[in-house]
Amino acid sequence: MARVPLDSTRLQERLDARWSRIEVVDSTASTNAELLADSTAPDRSVLVAEDQVAGRGRFDRSWTSPPRAGLTFSVLLRPPVPVPSWGWLPLLAGVAMREAVDSVTGIDTALKWPNDLLAGDGRKLAGILAQTAGTAVVIGIGLNVDTAEDELPVDTATSVLLAGAADVDRTALLIAILNRLDARYAQWGDCGGDAAAAGLPEAYRVVCATLGRAVRVTLSDDTVLIGQATDVDDLGRLVVRTPAGERAVSAGDVEHVRSA
Repeated sequence: MARVPLDSTRLQERLDARWSRIEVVDSTASTNAELLADSTAPDRSVLVAEDQVAGRGRFDRSWTSPPRAGLTFSVLLRPPVPVPSWGWLPLLAGVAMREAVDSVTGIDTALKWPNDLLAGDGRKLAGILAQTAGTAVVIGIGLNVDTAEDELPVDTATSVLLAGAADVDRTALLIAILNRLDARYAQWGDCGGDAAAAGLPEAYRVVCATLGRAVRVTLSDDTVLIGQATDVDDLGRLVVRTPAGERAVSAGDVEHVRSA
């Protein structure tokens, strides 16, 4: 399948005013790893790869996509707010990505806590991975755009094309995502990293498909919580009602299940 490359000139023209460095490369091992290793990268650096050969997701899972079939990129931010507030950044990025994808493609999407973008059928369109290095946070995003069914790595994944939006301009979609991310990030920074003051908890709750669902949450120590997801609190934690009471989870692997 012949796929159109990203228009680097248009990206620069549309985004230069707000993003300090925008680079598009044909191939790299991992956009996150490359930015994390660059100690001189300025705040608001963007690295986009048409092909990422060693991409990783949360819990060190692999992320694969055919060249030019999606958007694979990372942004490096140096947040001017206290480090404890940084935990909101992947959720902030999720809200921004959903706003842009829905606007450009016209499809309905939702967020699975903490940072997956889901199509209407519940399959995964995109994932977000945030990593830190010193004063920097690198947020990596992988979004399937025109990936065909037989190109998907797992049957729980999907693409913008398969969700009903054909002939999506990847350059326009990337510009929209970065513009929404810039707006959300600037608002959050202007509020000193206070997510509630920036309206992030409410914005996230409204589009979170996890809330109200029976969930199975595997924590980093392999403890498993089973219950109902009732809230995302002002710290960005998922609140799960279990038989032993409510538990606020700051990190974990969430599975939507049919019943608790």
